[in-house]
Amino acid sequence: MTFQWTAVAAFLYSEIGVILLLCVPFISPLRWQKIFMIPLWNKIANYWNKAFLTIIVLLIVLFLDAIREVKKYSTAQGTDKAPNINPSAYDHIQMKLFRSQRNLYISGFSLFLWLVLRRTVTLITQLAKEMGIQVAMEIQVANTNEAARKYMEENEKLQQALNEKGKCENEQALEEDNKKLRQETEKLKAELKKTSNALSKATNEVTAVKKQSEGLKREYDRLMKEHERLQDLLDEEEDKKYQ
Repeated sequence: MTFQWTAVAAFLYSEIGVILLLCVPFISPLRWQKIFMIPLWNKIANYWNKAFLTIIVLLIVLFLDAIREVKKYSTAQGTDKAPNINPSAYDHIQMKLFRSQRNLYISGFSLFLWLVLRRTVTLITQLAKEMGIQVAMEIQVANTNEAARKYMEENEKLQQALNEKGKCENEQALEEDNKKLRQETEKLKAELKKTSNALSKATNEVTAVKKQSEGLKREYDRLMKEHERLQDLLDEEEDKKYQ
């Protein structure tokens, strides 16, 4: 294996390791977001888009080159099946064809997993943001409920004081206070309703992102099984060639 294909194979194995690490269930998206917020990652993020596009271009070029090599040696294999062909030359063509097919799979899976890795990181970041918004909404709802409860208690105390005193000169002032408290209570109820709706919306978005992430994980598992099956087939072909 030449240096460039050795590098592509190592890149493929590192992609598999990183994706498996990102799919570890006991590491929450919020923790991944904290990791992504490390100053070192912030410096790397400035060059992330350029590096991503550069690697995409390199992998596409290598993938197209591998397709060209496969077509080249497949055509040569078809034309060299004559009875008078040198067996060593035929075996050499078969070896070249096997290597070109191996390079095609390596570059193709590397390109695909690079796109999957980018999408996975994006989904984890979005999920962490939605979870942070949900936590903030829950805290805001709890604070609003506490404030509404205090206002209701104060309102009840004022009503009790109004009933106990029963004085005409204070009745108007207490009524105004009571009316003010009722308005504030209605305002808090409206705010609570608005916050509850926002919390429900954020919860639905988090659920949608989780479902999308689970679908991506299932697709990744299926592709890994396909990769293992193709790798086993290639290993069997290689064993047959060298037997």
